[in-house]
Amino acid sequence: MRGRRYFLQRAAQAGLGLAAAPFVRSAAARQVATLPSPDRADFWDLVRDLYPMTRERAYLNTGGLGPAPYPVLDAAERARTEQQTIVEHGHEQLEEIRGPVAAFFGAKAEEIAFTRNATEGNSTIACGLDFRPGDEVIFESHAHPGGAFAWMSRQKHDGIRVKIFEPDPTSAAGNLERIAALITPRTRVIQVSHLTAPTGILMPVDEIAKLARERDLWFHIDGAQSAGQVPFDLHAIGCDSYATSGHKWLCGPHGTGLLYVREDRLDAVWPTEVGAYCESEARLPDLFEYAPTARRYEAGTRDTASLLGLAEAVAFLDEIGIDRVAARAHELGQYLQRGLRAIPGVTVLTPSDPTLSAGMTTLKTDRVPYDRLNQHYDEAHMRCRIVTERGLDAVRISTHIFNNEAECDRVIAVTRDALDNA
Repeated sequence: MRGRRYFLQRAAQAGLGLAAAPFVRSAAARQVATLPSPDRADFWDLVRDLYPMTRERAYLNTGGLGPAPYPVLDAAERARTEQQTIVEHGHEQLEEIRGPVAAFFGAKAEEIAFTRNATEGNSTIACGLDFRPGDEVIFESHAHPGGAFAWMSRQKHDGIRVKIFEPDPTSAAGNLERIAALITPRTRVIQVSHLTAPTGILMPVDEIAKLARERDLWFHIDGAQSAGQVPFDLHAIGCDSYATSGHKWLCGPHGTGLLYVREDRLDAVWPTEVGAYCESEARLPDLFEYAPTARRYEAGTRDTASLLGLAEAVAFLDEIGIDRVAARAHELGQYLQRGLRAIPGVTVLTPSDPTLSAGMTTLKTDRVPYDRLNQHYDEAHMRCRIVTERGLDAVRISTHIFNNEAECDRVIAVTRDALDNA
């Protein structure tokens, strides 16, 4: 962490920025240079002032799309204006941010490729590994389409076999056992969502990585819901690859993400898109060598301005402190879950064990259909998300650093009213 002074400087630049920065609209945002110590009671209120979201509704869907704060919007807009002014793509700037972004995830610059989203990173792994017909891949039944469909495509076209397990919401050991029970001599890959999207189950990725190493299996993590929500170190986990989006809990610009491939495993994953910037050396018609780093997965011109915004989003969270960010999201999630579990007739599908969850809460009730319950939230000016995957028919509520206890109380009150009037 580079220190609170840097955070204040960045925040001040967003709020007191040049007239060319069109995103600064609120008086509160223009005064963020006075952001207090995190120990002050109003710290999170002032963090909320850094986001341009409307105050007319409570935004509770970071699991789907996270809002970007002023410093991120300002950094991306300034970069885009500068690039258009001089008509350059700014590719060299990617090398300037690659190291700091990689460090946030406990990785090396050489192991990080910038992508458009987690789906692209997941697909690069699924489509870039070498398989034979009958080879098997294991992942959980709650996998997002962005983590599952590339494997389904390979099953359809290449004859590999997909095997799924139902995630255990009560025990980390239970999930490990369910994975181990599916492993056969034909198994080649284990993939899990670090945090499952439908119900927010935190997977024991360290233990799964150890299991995969013992069986000489590739271990890939879909981190769309974990990056920016929970602290982790990719080298410490020991996975072979990891993909995430910048536009969820990292609160970066849309269309940004990253793919991590462990340095000693790069040659096992063929780039699925190849073009300029993928190569280290090329000469028509007989010479082509991939870049020796994860840059081999970045074909063609990138949206550098948005990726510079992603780097700013990482710096923003880093300055607050990812441990503090995670604690806040988890604290709000636990607060919300306690209130919902106290309502007769409500079932919270998110694990009751606080070590198995983070900032997402999924609930349902037999007394009010899930879509009608979500309509109640919408009419009360709260943006949540329905969960129809695997027939769960529930509603998911995400709590991040710009949310607060008052918004959780509103969810609880509307839920209670919906059941009382059912």
